[in-house]
Formats: sequence, structure tokens, C-alpha cells
Amino acid sequence: MQDKYSLAKCEHYGRRLASRLSQQFFGPQPEATLDGPALLKFTPIRQVNLLVLRQLLGRWQQEANALRSPYFDFEAAPVRAALGQFMNVLSRHIRLDRAALEPLLAQAVADTLALAASPAAAFERLLLPPAEADEAVPLATLRDYLRYFDQAKPFFESFVASLPSGDAPFSREFLRQRFELYLATHTKELPAPGQLVATFSTLLPLTEADLREDGPATPAAPASPAPAPAAPSAPGPAAIAAPLKPVAPAESTPKPEAAAPAAPPAPAPVEAAPASPQAEAPLYAKLKATQPSTPHLADTLRGAAGGPTPLAERGAPRVTSLREAISINQRFSFINELFNGENMEYHAAIQHLDTLPTADDATAYVQQELAARHDWSQKQEHVGKLLKLIERKFAA
Repeated sequence: MQDKYSLAKCEHYGRRLASRLSQQFFGPQPEATLDGPALLKFTPIRQVNLLVLRQLLGRWQQEANALRSPYFDFEAAPVRAALGQFMNVLSRHIRLDRAALEPLLAQAVADTLALAASPAAAFERLLLPPAEADEAVPLATLRDYLRYFDQAKPFFESFVASLPSGDAPFSREFLRQRFELYLATHTKELPAPGQLVATFSTLLPLTEADLREDGPATPAAPASPAPAPAAPSAPGPAAIAAPLKPVAPAESTPKPEAAAPAAPPAPAPVEAAPASPQAEAPLYAKLKATQPSTPHLADTLRGAAGGPTPLAERGAPRVTSLREAISINQRFSFINELFNGENMEYHAAIQHLDTLPTADDATAYVQQELAARHDWSQKQEHVGKLLKLIERKFAA
């Protein structure tokens, strides 16, 4: 597989697609910015969104390391705790303009394609720490990086599971050689590139031949971008302490205009309804406009008792903010049970719920978005607690 595809062509396509999507989103509104929740829905390809977040986390870690000084004890428990708290607070205030987002988006697209085109190169770039670290890699670090995988995730999870267990870290060279052997004997377990290429083609025409070393030349610039939706009027902060897991897009998405004569023709993009000043649709919402809605668990969430107990019957006080109303123990319970241990996904969800204007909007977000995204069909007890908190927030 590695000798058939060109990583340079993956990178070139990544720059073209990033330019196209950025123009669609920022063209009518150059001063717009994206927060965490909007970023996670920027494209309908979950792997791309996750890899943008991974780059953001890497940049933050580099800046955090730059704070270290030989004059202070950065390993002291209070210092480590304070730095961890600082990271959590800062990570909930993402703000990306076009100049900051476009190169991250281009790299994320290229890396997503590399997962299919060159798994060995993708392994070294996405699963190993930066090469300049040149230090042994603990098994826990590999497992942590797996949280940013969606494309071919079972394959990479199986590789990590095949490594010797224990506390001893691995050298980078050992991991490279071990992965090459694993790849040689398990190549057939990787998903075929065709499906991923077809998904990208809905955003900017692409074929497998375009990515091959001997394939057709790729045009230097993308075609004129399709009409763009506007950015949300008041983007809020989001978390990045752990990766979020956006909703996987449906197999069918509206296709933009064809970008190159050599690529297969694509239908014109679906025209979005005029956006209102108060609630303008993000790019992801436009791309999903004609897709069937994801099945949700509304009936399950209602429970056998017929819904949450009225506030008057419980005598519970009204809360003004879900984030402040959720206790530490309850927060850990929600993170572990509802968000599979993903701290950032929890913070982004609660952040978004606190911005919604009505109880109906918040309940719909839980039932139609979060429940389907995280498969809460067997988590009725914890979901019920979250819905009760929502009811208290919007109680008269």
C-alpha cells in the first residue's frame, strides 16, 4: 500500500481542501472565529476534526513546556496541580480565525488520507510522540493518543494491545520495527481507501488515482468555492483537555462543485436557507442539510416512569449553570459513564448545554446529539440525572 500512494499528493489535496472549506466559511465573514464545539462540527469527517484538536493539544503542550525553568520545581505536586488546572481552563477557551485554522485543517486532511495511503508514516506521526523528544514511550502514552483515531482505529488498537504489558516504556525504534512486522501480517485488516476517498470527494472531488504516485496531476488551485454558510453569531469556549468525539456523518453528503476536469463531476451544492442573525448555520450543518437525521434514544431516555419528576415534587432548587451545579463526584461519574472517560467531550457538551436558551433545546441536544454520539442506550440512570439537572436549570 505504501508504494502506491504519494504522501506529497495527500498534502497537496489537504491544502486545497482546507482552502476551499475556509473560504466557504470565512469568505463572507473574515472576522469570524471558531470555538471548540463549532470546530468539532466543521467537517463531516470525524477523523479530520479530531486531528485538528490533536494538533491544538500538541501546540499547547509545547507552550506549557516552554514555561519550565531551572529556577523552579515544576515537579512539585502543587505546581503540577496548578498547571493542570490552568490547562483545563485555557483549553475551554479555543478561538481560531482563518489564519490559525487553515494550516491545521490542511495537515489534518493530509494525515487522515495518510492513514489509508501510508499506515507506517501515519503511525510514526500520529501515534508516537514528537521525534525531537527521542525518549522511551510508555504504553499509557500510546493508549492516550489512540483517542484521536477514528479512521482504522480498531487496527491501531489491536497493534497497541499486542505490545508487551508492563510498566517499562518502549524505544521509538522498537515500536517502529514492531509496527512494520504487525503491518506486514495484518494489512488486510485495514479498511480500503476507497470509502475514505469517496467521503472526501463529497467535499472536493478526489479519486484514488489522484493520490497515486503515477496518477494524474492535481490542479494547483481549487475551483471557486460554493456559497458558504455564516459562522455562529456568538461562539463560546470549549474544552480540549481530552478529545471530543463528533457525530459520525451519514454516508451521503451534498457535493460541492467539481474542482478539476480530471475528477468525476459532482452535483451542485445544496443551497442553504438564509441564515438568521441570531442563529447562523456552521459549515457542518450545511453539509448535513440533506442527510437523514441520526436515530436517537428519546423513547429510552424517557424511562418507564414517564419522564423526570417535576421540580415541585422534588423540592430541588433551581440552578443557573450546569457546569457549576454538577458536583465533583457527579462530574467524574458523567465523564466516565456518559463520555467514556473523555474529559474534553464532557466539558464541551456541558458548555454547549449552558448556552442553549430553552429546556426543549437542551433536551433535544441530549437526545438527538449526545445520546446517539456516545451510545447511551444502556446509560438511562446517568442520562436521567443529567436531564434532571437540565430541568432544574430551566425551572420557572
